[in-house]
Amino acid sequence: MSQFDVVVIGSGPGGYVSAIRCSQLGMKTALVEKYKTLGGTCLNVGCIPSKSLLDSSHHYEEAIHNFNDHGIEIEGKINVNFNQMIKRKSEVVEQTTKGIDFLMKKNKISVFEGLGSLIDKNTVKVEGKDKKDLKTKNIIIATGSKPGNLPFIKIDKERIITSTEALSLNKIPKNLLVIGGGVIGLELGQVYKRLGSEVTVIEYADRITPIMDSSLSRELMKVMKKQGVKFYLSHQVSSVKRNANVVEVKANDKKDNEVLFEGDYCLVSVGRKPFTEDLNLKKAGVTLNNLGQVEVNEKMQTNVSNIYAIGDVVRGAMLAHKAEEEGVMVAEIISGQKPHINYNLIPNVIYTWPEVASVGKTEEELKVNQISYKVGQFPMRALGRSRASMDLDGFVKILADSKTDEILGVHIIGARAADLIAEGVTAMEFRASAEDIARMSHSHPTYAEAIKEAALAATENRPLHI
Repeated sequence: MSQFDVVVIGSGPGGYVSAIRCSQLGMKTALVEKYKTLGGTCLNVGCIPSKSLLDSSHHYEEAIHNFNDHGIEIEGKINVNFNQMIKRKSEVVEQTTKGIDFLMKKNKISVFEGLGSLIDKNTVKVEGKDKKDLKTKNIIIATGSKPGNLPFIKIDKERIITSTEALSLNKIPKNLLVIGGGVIGLELGQVYKRLGSEVTVIEYADRITPIMDSSLSRELMKVMKKQGVKFYLSHQVSSVKRNANVVEVKANDKKDNEVLFEGDYCLVSVGRKPFTEDLNLKKAGVTLNNLGQVEVNEKMQTNVSNIYAIGDVVRGAMLAHKAEEEGVMVAEIISGQKPHINYNLIPNVIYTWPEVASVGKTEEELKVNQISYKVGQFPMRALGRSRASMDLDGFVKILADSKTDEILGVHIIGARAADLIAEGVTAMEFRASAEDIARMSHSHPTYAEAIKEAALAATENRPLHI
Protein backbone atom coordinates (compact mmCIF):
# COMPACT_ATOMS: atom_id res chain seq x y z
CA MET A 1 0.00 0.00 0.00
CA SER A 2 1.39 3.39 -1.06
CA GLN A 3 1.58 6.28 1.41
CA PHE A 4 1.10 9.91 0.28
CA ASP A 5 0.75 13.35 1.80
CA VAL A 6 -1.98 14.26 -0.71
CA VAL A 7 -4.15 12.29 -3.13
CA VAL A 8 -6.02 14.35 -5.73
CA ILE A 9 -9.05 12.72 -7.40
CA GLY A 10 -9.61 14.21 -10.87
CA SER A 11 -7.08 15.67 -13.30
CA GLY A 12 -8.91 18.70 -14.71
CA PRO A 13 -7.43 22.21 -14.39
CA GLY A 14 -8.24 22.27 -10.67
CA GLY A 15 -6.89 18.79 -9.93
CA TYR A 16 -3.66 18.76 -11.91
CA VAL A 17 -2.74 22.35 -10.89
CA SER A 18 -3.41 21.51 -7.25
CA ALA A 19 -1.21 18.40 -7.57
CA ILE A 20 1.61 20.50 -9.08
CA ARG A 21 1.42 23.08 -6.28
CA CYS A 22 1.37 20.33 -3.62
CA SER A 23 4.50 18.83 -5.15
CA GLN A 24 6.19 22.25 -5.35
CA LEU A 25 5.55 22.62 -1.62
CA GLY A 26 7.35 19.36 -0.87
CA MET A 27 4.39 17.00 -0.47
CA LYS A 28 4.39 13.47 -1.83
CA THR A 29 1.46 13.67 -4.24
CA ALA A 30 -0.72 11.25 -6.20
CA LEU A 31 -3.22 12.06 -8.94
CA VAL A 32 -6.09 9.68 -9.76
CA GLU A 33 -7.86 9.94 -13.13
CA LYS A 34 -10.49 7.51 -14.47
CA TYR A 35 -9.84 8.35 -18.16
CA LYS A 36 -6.74 7.53 -20.21
CA THR A 37 -5.91 11.18 -20.81
CA LEU A 38 -5.34 13.84 -18.18
CA GLY A 39 -6.86 17.32 -18.30
CA GLY A 40 -10.51 16.67 -17.48
CA THR A 41 -13.46 18.21 -19.33
CA CYS A 42 -11.65 21.48 -20.07
CA LEU A 43 -8.77 20.01 -22.02
CA ASN A 44 -10.54 17.04 -23.60
CA VAL A 45 -14.14 18.04 -24.33
CA GLY A 46 -14.47 21.65 -23.20
CA CYS A 47 -12.39 24.84 -23.26
CA ILE A 48 -9.54 23.73 -25.52
CA PRO A 49 -11.39 21.85 -28.31
CA SER A 50 -14.17 24.46 -28.42
CA LYS A 51 -11.61 27.27 -28.81
CA SER A 52 -9.91 25.29 -31.58
CA LEU A 53 -13.19 25.03 -33.52
CA LEU A 54 -14.06 28.66 -32.78
CA ASP A 55 -10.73 29.74 -34.25
CA SER A 56 -10.99 27.49 -37.31
CA SER A 57 -14.54 28.60 -38.07
CA HIS A 58 -13.56 32.25 -37.53
CA HIS A 59 -10.81 31.93 -40.17
CA TYR A 60 -13.34 30.45 -42.60
CA GLU A 61 -15.84 33.20 -41.98
CA GLU A 62 -13.18 35.86 -42.50
CA ALA A 63 -12.16 34.19 -45.76
CA ILE A 64 -15.67 34.13 -47.25
CA HIS A 65 -16.90 37.51 -45.95
CA ASN A 66 -13.99 39.86 -45.36
CA PHE A 67 -10.95 38.84 -47.42
CA ASN A 68 -12.10 40.81 -50.48
CA ASP A 69 -12.30 43.98 -48.42
CA HIS A 70 -8.73 43.35 -47.28
CA GLY A 71 -7.62 42.98 -50.90
CA ILE A 72 -7.18 39.23 -50.66
CA GLU A 73 -8.71 37.52 -53.67
CA ILE A 74 -9.10 33.76 -53.80
CA GLU A 75 -10.16 32.18 -57.07
CA GLY A 76 -12.83 29.48 -57.01
CA LYS A 77 -15.06 28.31 -54.19
CA ILE A 78 -13.77 28.31 -50.63
CA ASN A 79 -14.68 24.98 -49.06
CA VAL A 80 -14.81 23.67 -45.51
CA ASN A 81 -12.89 20.46 -44.91
CA PHE A 82 -14.78 19.63 -41.74
CA ASN A 83 -12.87 16.40 -41.14
CA GLN A 84 -9.59 18.33 -41.19
CA MET A 85 -11.07 20.89 -38.81
CA ILE A 86 -12.01 18.15 -36.35
CA LYS A 87 -8.59 16.48 -36.88
CA ARG A 88 -6.76 19.74 -36.03
CA LYS A 89 -8.92 20.13 -32.92
CA SER A 90 -7.99 16.59 -31.83
CA GLU A 91 -4.30 17.31 -32.43
CA VAL A 92 -4.47 20.43 -30.26
CA VAL A 93 -6.14 18.40 -27.50
CA GLU A 94 -3.51 15.67 -27.78
CA GLN A 95 -0.63 18.16 -27.61
CA THR A 96 -2.15 19.81 -24.57
CA THR A 97 -2.81 16.58 -22.66
CA LYS A 98 0.75 15.42 -23.41
CA GLY A 99 1.87 18.69 -21.87
CA ILE A 100 0.07 17.70 -18.65
CA ASP A 101 1.77 14.28 -18.72
CA PHE A 102 5.12 16.09 -18.93
CA LEU A 103 4.24 18.35 -15.98
CA MET A 104 3.30 15.33 -13.86
CA LYS A 105 6.65 13.67 -14.54
CA LYS A 106 8.56 16.92 -14.03
CA ASN A 107 6.94 17.42 -10.62
CA LYS A 108 7.34 13.73 -9.63
CA ILE A 109 3.59 13.23 -9.18
CA SER A 110 2.41 9.58 -9.11
CA VAL A 111 -0.45 9.19 -11.62
CA PHE A 112 -2.97 6.34 -11.30
CA GLU A 113 -5.49 5.50 -14.02
CA GLY A 114 -8.79 4.29 -12.63
CA LEU A 115 -11.90 5.35 -10.76
CA GLY A 116 -10.98 6.90 -7.42
CA SER A 117 -13.33 6.40 -4.49
CA LEU A 118 -13.09 6.78 -0.71
CA ILE A 119 -12.68 3.79 1.58
CA ASP A 120 -12.29 6.08 4.59
CA LYS A 121 -10.95 9.58 5.26
CA ASN A 122 -7.36 8.45 4.75
CA THR A 123 -7.70 5.84 1.98
CA VAL A 124 -8.48 6.19 -1.73
CA LYS A 125 -9.33 3.08 -3.72
CA VAL A 126 -8.28 3.05 -7.39
CA GLU A 127 -10.17 0.67 -9.70
CA GLY A 128 -9.36 0.49 -13.40
CA LYS A 129 -6.13 0.02 -15.29
CA ASP A 130 -4.42 0.56 -11.95
CA LYS A 131 -5.80 -1.28 -8.94
CA LYS A 132 -4.48 0.09 -5.71
CA ASP A 133 -5.37 1.44 -2.29
CA LEU A 134 -3.63 4.74 -1.58
CA LYS A 135 -3.05 5.81 2.03
CA THR A 136 -2.90 9.55 2.46
CA LYS A 137 -2.92 12.36 5.00
CA ASN A 138 -5.11 14.61 2.81
CA ILE A 139 -7.58 14.12 -0.04
CA ILE A 140 -8.58 16.74 -2.64
CA ILE A 141 -11.79 16.02 -4.59
CA ALA A 142 -11.59 17.65 -8.03
CA THR A 143 -13.99 15.52 -10.06
CA GLY A 144 -15.57 18.41 -11.96
CA SER A 145 -18.95 18.39 -13.66
CA LYS A 146 -20.86 16.85 -16.53
CA PRO A 147 -23.45 18.28 -18.94
CA GLY A 148 -26.84 18.87 -17.35
CA ASN A 149 -30.13 17.81 -18.86
CA LEU A 150 -33.87 18.28 -18.55
CA PRO A 151 -35.70 15.24 -17.11
CA PHE A 152 -37.83 14.64 -20.22
CA ILE A 153 -34.97 14.79 -22.76
CA LYS A 154 -33.27 11.59 -23.82
CA ILE A 155 -29.73 12.37 -25.01
CA ASP A 156 -28.98 9.81 -27.76
CA LYS A 157 -25.51 11.32 -28.52
CA GLU A 158 -26.31 11.11 -32.25
CA ARG A 159 -28.96 13.73 -33.04
CA ILE A 160 -29.84 14.92 -29.55
CA ILE A 161 -26.43 15.84 -28.22
CA THR A 162 -24.44 17.58 -25.50
CA SER A 163 -21.38 19.79 -25.94
CA THR A 164 -19.19 16.65 -25.84
CA GLU A 165 -20.72 15.25 -29.05
CA ALA A 166 -20.99 18.69 -30.67
CA LEU A 167 -17.18 18.87 -30.65
CA SER A 168 -16.81 15.69 -32.68
CA LEU A 169 -19.65 15.57 -35.20
CA ASN A 170 -18.93 13.80 -38.50
CA LYS A 171 -20.83 16.41 -40.53
CA ILE A 172 -22.04 19.99 -40.31
CA PRO A 173 -25.71 20.25 -39.25
CA LYS A 174 -28.13 21.80 -41.72
CA ASN A 175 -30.36 23.11 -38.97
CA LEU A 176 -29.02 23.12 -35.42
CA LEU A 177 -31.43 23.72 -32.53
CA VAL A 178 -29.72 24.93 -29.36
CA ILE A 179 -31.55 24.63 -26.05
CA GLY A 180 -29.99 27.17 -23.71
CA GLY A 181 -28.56 30.63 -24.39
CA GLY A 182 -25.59 30.34 -22.06
CA VAL A 183 -21.86 30.22 -22.80
CA ILE A 184 -21.71 26.71 -24.27
CA GLY A 185 -24.77 27.06 -26.49
CA LEU A 186 -23.67 30.41 -27.90
CA GLU A 187 -20.06 29.40 -28.56
CA LEU A 188 -20.92 26.15 -30.33
CA GLY A 189 -23.93 27.73 -32.03
CA GLN A 190 -21.62 30.35 -33.51
CA VAL A 191 -19.12 27.69 -34.68
CA TYR A 192 -21.79 25.93 -36.73
CA LYS A 193 -23.45 29.13 -37.93
CA ARG A 194 -20.11 30.18 -39.46
CA LEU A 195 -19.79 26.79 -41.14
CA GLY A 196 -23.19 27.10 -42.80
CA SER A 197 -25.77 25.74 -40.32
CA GLU A 198 -29.05 27.46 -39.63
CA VAL A 199 -28.87 28.01 -35.87
CA THR A 200 -31.83 28.57 -33.56
CA VAL A 201 -31.31 29.30 -29.84
CA ILE A 202 -34.22 28.55 -27.49
CA GLU A 203 -33.80 30.14 -24.06
CA TYR A 204 -36.03 29.93 -20.97
CA ALA A 205 -34.95 33.31 -19.53
CA ASP A 206 -35.87 36.67 -21.01
CA ARG A 207 -32.27 37.25 -22.17
CA ILE A 208 -29.19 35.26 -23.14
CA THR A 209 -26.22 34.91 -20.72
CA PRO A 210 -28.44 35.85 -17.76
CA ILE A 211 -25.55 36.03 -15.26
CA MET A 212 -23.74 38.78 -17.18
CA ASP A 213 -24.47 42.50 -17.20
CA SER A 214 -27.65 42.98 -19.24
CA SER A 215 -25.98 45.50 -21.57
CA LEU A 216 -23.53 42.78 -22.66
CA SER A 217 -26.39 40.31 -23.20
CA ARG A 218 -28.27 42.81 -25.39
CA GLU A 219 -25.20 43.73 -27.45
CA LEU A 220 -24.13 40.12 -27.97
CA MET A 221 -27.62 39.09 -29.10
CA LYS A 222 -27.81 42.07 -31.44
CA VAL A 223 -24.48 41.13 -33.06
CA MET A 224 -25.30 37.41 -33.28
CA LYS A 225 -28.69 38.21 -34.83
CA LYS A 226 -26.83 40.27 -37.42
CA GLN A 227 -24.68 37.16 -38.04
CA GLY A 228 -27.86 35.17 -38.73
CA VAL A 229 -28.53 33.33 -35.47
CA LYS A 230 -32.23 33.16 -34.51
CA PHE A 231 -33.25 33.67 -30.87
CA TYR A 232 -36.42 32.67 -29.06
CA LEU A 233 -36.35 34.04 -25.51
CA SER A 234 -38.81 33.31 -22.69
CA HIS A 235 -39.54 29.92 -24.26
CA GLN A 236 -39.94 26.91 -21.99
CA VAL A 237 -39.07 23.65 -23.73
CA SER A 238 -41.68 20.95 -23.03
CA SER A 239 -40.53 18.06 -25.24
CA VAL A 240 -37.66 16.92 -27.45
CA LYS A 241 -38.28 13.98 -29.77
CA ARG A 242 -36.34 12.38 -32.58
CA ASN A 243 -37.98 10.99 -35.69
CA ALA A 244 -35.28 9.34 -37.83
CA ASN A 245 -33.03 12.28 -38.81
CA VAL A 246 -35.35 15.02 -37.62
CA VAL A 247 -35.45 16.39 -34.08
CA GLU A 248 -38.66 18.08 -32.95
CA VAL A 249 -38.56 20.53 -30.07
CA LYS A 250 -41.78 21.86 -28.57
CA ALA A 251 -41.74 24.94 -26.36
CA ASN A 252 -44.23 27.32 -24.79
CA ASP A 253 -43.70 31.06 -25.31
CA LYS A 254 -44.43 33.69 -22.64
CA LYS A 255 -48.10 33.75 -23.70
CA ASP A 256 -48.18 29.96 -23.23
CA ASN A 257 -48.58 29.32 -26.96
CA GLU A 258 -46.93 26.12 -28.16
CA VAL A 259 -44.15 26.61 -30.72
CA LEU A 260 -42.65 23.78 -32.79
CA PHE A 261 -39.00 23.78 -33.90
CA GLU A 262 -37.41 21.24 -36.26
CA GLY A 263 -33.76 20.53 -36.94
CA ASP A 264 -31.43 17.70 -37.87
CA TYR A 265 -29.46 18.16 -34.62
CA CYS A 266 -30.38 19.45 -31.20
CA LEU A 267 -27.69 20.65 -28.79
CA VAL A 268 -28.82 20.51 -25.17
CA SER A 269 -26.79 23.10 -23.26
CA VAL A 270 -28.71 23.77 -20.07
CA GLY A 271 -25.74 24.04 -17.74
CA ARG A 272 -23.63 21.45 -15.98
CA LYS A 273 -23.97 19.49 -12.75
CA PRO A 274 -21.30 18.39 -10.27
CA PHE A 275 -19.90 14.91 -10.74
CA THR A 276 -19.88 13.02 -7.44
CA GLU A 277 -21.10 9.58 -8.54
CA ASP A 278 -19.19 6.50 -7.38
CA LEU A 279 -16.95 8.51 -5.06
CA ASN A 280 -18.38 6.81 -1.95
CA LEU A 281 -18.36 10.13 -0.12
CA LYS A 282 -20.71 8.78 2.55
CA LYS A 283 -18.11 6.20 3.56
CA ALA A 284 -15.83 9.00 4.68
CA GLY A 285 -18.73 11.02 6.07
CA VAL A 286 -18.50 13.81 3.46
CA THR A 287 -21.78 15.69 2.98
CA LEU A 288 -23.38 17.18 -0.14
CA ASN A 289 -25.69 20.20 -0.31
CA ASN A 290 -29.15 20.18 -1.90
CA LEU A 291 -27.63 21.02 -5.33
CA GLY A 292 -25.49 17.89 -5.24
CA GLN A 293 -22.30 19.91 -4.63
CA VAL A 294 -19.72 18.94 -2.05
CA GLU A 295 -20.24 21.19 0.95
CA VAL A 296 -17.08 23.20 1.81
CA ASN A 297 -16.04 26.10 4.05
CA GLU A 298 -13.99 29.17 3.02
CA LYS A 299 -10.82 26.99 3.11
CA MET A 300 -12.44 24.47 0.72
CA GLN A 301 -12.56 21.96 3.58
CA THR A 302 -15.43 19.51 3.68
CA ASN A 303 -17.01 18.55 7.00
CA VAL A 304 -14.13 16.02 7.26
CA SER A 305 -11.14 18.25 8.04
CA ASN A 306 -8.48 16.48 5.92
CA ILE A 307 -10.74 16.14 2.84
CA TYR A 308 -11.01 19.17 0.52
CA ALA A 309 -13.02 19.81 -2.64
CA ILE A 310 -12.45 22.32 -5.46
CA GLY A 311 -13.74 23.42 -8.85
CA ASP A 312 -17.05 22.51 -10.47
CA VAL A 313 -17.86 20.03 -7.74
CA VAL A 314 -18.30 22.86 -5.17
CA ARG A 315 -20.31 26.10 -5.08
CA GLY A 316 -19.56 29.04 -7.36
CA ALA A 317 -19.00 29.58 -11.06
CA MET A 318 -17.94 26.55 -13.10
CA LEU A 319 -14.76 28.01 -14.53
CA ALA A 320 -11.41 26.35 -15.16
CA HIS A 321 -9.44 29.30 -13.75
CA LYS A 322 -11.61 29.39 -10.62
CA ALA A 323 -10.80 25.69 -10.08
CA GLU A 324 -7.07 26.40 -10.57
CA GLU A 325 -7.11 29.19 -7.98
CA GLU A 326 -8.90 26.93 -5.50
CA GLY A 327 -6.46 24.10 -6.21
CA VAL A 328 -3.46 26.31 -5.46
CA MET A 329 -5.15 27.72 -2.36
CA VAL A 330 -5.85 24.27 -0.92
CA ALA A 331 -2.27 23.12 -1.53
CA GLU A 332 -0.98 26.19 0.29
CA ILE A 333 -3.47 25.78 3.17
CA ILE A 334 -2.36 22.15 3.65
CA SER A 335 1.27 23.34 3.79
CA GLY A 336 0.42 25.85 6.53
CA GLN A 337 0.15 29.04 4.47
CA LYS A 338 -2.79 31.49 4.61
CA PRO A 339 -3.88 32.25 1.03
CA HIS A 340 -7.26 33.66 0.02
CA ILE A 341 -9.43 34.05 -3.09
CA ASN A 342 -11.56 37.08 -3.87
CA TYR A 343 -14.39 35.46 -5.83
CA ASN A 344 -15.64 38.86 -6.95
CA LEU A 345 -12.46 39.16 -9.03
CA ILE A 346 -12.73 35.91 -10.97
CA PRO A 347 -13.42 36.97 -14.59
CA ASN A 348 -16.11 35.44 -16.81
CA VAL A 349 -15.55 35.05 -20.55
CA ILE A 350 -17.60 34.01 -23.59
CA TYR A 351 -15.42 33.17 -26.60
CA THR A 352 -17.85 34.13 -29.32
CA TRP A 353 -16.79 36.85 -31.74
CA PRO A 354 -17.01 39.50 -30.55
CA GLU A 355 -15.74 38.10 -27.26
CA VAL A 356 -17.49 38.96 -24.03
CA ALA A 357 -15.69 39.35 -20.70
CA SER A 358 -16.69 40.59 -17.31
CA VAL A 359 -15.29 41.01 -13.78
CA GLY A 360 -16.80 42.42 -10.59
CA LYS A 361 -20.35 43.62 -10.11
CA THR A 362 -22.98 44.07 -12.80
CA GLU A 363 -25.30 47.09 -12.87
CA GLU A 364 -28.13 44.81 -11.77
CA GLU A 365 -26.18 43.67 -8.69
CA LEU A 366 -25.24 47.23 -7.72
CA LYS A 367 -28.89 48.31 -7.98
CA VAL A 368 -30.08 45.38 -5.83
CA ASN A 369 -27.44 46.19 -3.20
CA GLN A 370 -28.30 49.91 -3.40
CA ILE A 371 -24.72 50.92 -4.12
CA SER A 372 -24.41 54.35 -5.70
CA TYR A 373 -22.36 54.08 -8.89
CA LYS A 374 -21.43 55.89 -12.10
CA VAL A 375 -20.96 54.46 -15.58
CA GLY A 376 -18.25 55.08 -18.15
CA GLN A 377 -18.77 53.52 -21.58
CA PHE A 378 -16.81 53.68 -24.81
CA PRO A 379 -17.62 52.09 -28.19
CA MET A 380 -15.05 49.92 -29.95
CA ARG A 381 -15.93 51.48 -33.32
CA ALA A 382 -14.36 54.77 -32.17
CA LEU A 383 -10.90 53.16 -32.04
CA GLY A 384 -8.40 53.39 -34.89
CA ARG A 385 -7.36 49.80 -34.18
CA SER A 386 -10.93 48.55 -34.56
CA ARG A 387 -11.33 50.29 -37.90
CA ALA A 388 -7.98 48.96 -39.10
CA SER A 389 -9.05 45.39 -38.36
CA MET A 390 -12.76 45.81 -39.23
CA ASP A 391 -13.80 44.69 -35.75
CA LEU A 392 -16.21 47.48 -34.90
CA ASP A 393 -18.78 45.77 -32.66
CA GLY A 394 -18.93 46.19 -28.91
CA PHE A 395 -17.89 48.51 -26.09
CA VAL A 396 -16.13 48.75 -22.75
CA LYS A 397 -18.17 49.67 -19.68
CA ILE A 398 -16.63 50.58 -16.34
CA LEU A 399 -18.73 50.86 -13.19
CA ALA A 400 -17.21 52.93 -10.38
CA ASP A 401 -18.32 53.98 -6.90
CA SER A 402 -19.90 57.42 -7.22
CA LYS A 403 -18.31 58.59 -3.93
CA THR A 404 -14.83 57.00 -3.97
CA ASP A 405 -14.33 56.35 -7.72
CA GLU A 406 -13.19 52.78 -6.90
CA ILE A 407 -13.82 50.44 -9.83
CA LEU A 408 -16.66 48.03 -9.00
CA GLY A 409 -17.03 46.21 -12.33
CA VAL A 410 -15.55 46.04 -15.83
CA HIS A 411 -17.64 44.69 -18.71
CA ILE A 412 -16.29 44.29 -22.23
CA ILE A 413 -17.71 43.06 -25.51
CA GLY A 414 -15.47 43.32 -28.53
CA ALA A 415 -12.37 41.93 -30.21
CA ARG A 416 -9.89 40.39 -27.73
CA ALA A 417 -12.15 41.06 -24.74
CA ALA A 418 -10.99 37.76 -23.21
CA ASP A 419 -7.45 39.13 -22.94
CA LEU A 420 -8.39 42.74 -22.18
CA ILE A 421 -10.34 41.80 -19.04
CA ALA A 422 -7.04 41.04 -17.27
CA GLU A 423 -6.50 44.80 -17.00
CA GLY A 424 -9.80 45.10 -15.16
CA VAL A 425 -8.90 42.22 -12.82
CA THR A 426 -5.50 43.75 -12.05
CA ALA A 427 -6.97 47.20 -11.42
CA MET A 428 -9.64 45.84 -9.10
CA GLU A 429 -7.18 43.57 -7.26
CA PHE A 430 -5.26 46.72 -6.31
CA ARG A 431 -8.51 48.63 -5.63
CA ALA A 432 -7.78 51.17 -8.36
CA SER A 433 -10.07 54.07 -9.13
CA ALA A 434 -11.41 54.86 -12.59
CA GLU A 435 -9.10 57.89 -12.57
CA ASP A 436 -6.09 55.61 -11.95
CA ILE A 437 -6.75 53.78 -15.23
CA ALA A 438 -7.63 57.03 -17.00
CA ARG A 439 -4.16 58.40 -16.16
CA MET A 440 -2.26 55.30 -17.33
CA SER A 441 -0.70 55.39 -20.77
CA HIS A 442 -2.18 52.85 -23.20
CA SER A 443 -0.42 51.91 -26.43
CA HIS A 444 -1.85 53.34 -29.64
CA PRO A 445 -3.44 51.90 -31.71
CA THR A 446 -4.80 49.09 -29.52
CA TYR A 447 -8.17 47.72 -28.39
CA ALA A 448 -7.04 48.43 -24.81
CA GLU A 449 -7.42 52.16 -25.44
CA ALA A 450 -11.17 51.58 -25.07
CA ILE A 451 -10.55 50.75 -21.39
CA LYS A 452 -8.72 54.05 -20.84
CA GLU A 453 -11.49 55.95 -22.63
CA ALA A 454 -14.22 54.20 -20.60
CA ALA A 455 -12.28 55.09 -17.44
CA LEU A 456 -12.13 58.73 -18.58
CA ALA A 457 -15.88 58.59 -19.16
CA ALA A 458 -16.42 57.14 -15.67
CA THR A 459 -14.09 59.69 -14.01
CA GLU A 460 -15.52 63.01 -15.15
CA ASN A 461 -17.34 62.08 -18.33
CA ARG A 462 -14.36 63.26 -20.36
CA PRO A 463 -13.51 60.64 -23.01
CA LEU A 464 -11.19 62.04 -25.66
CA HIS A 465 -12.34 60.28 -28.82
CA ILE A 466 -16.13 60.56 -28.78
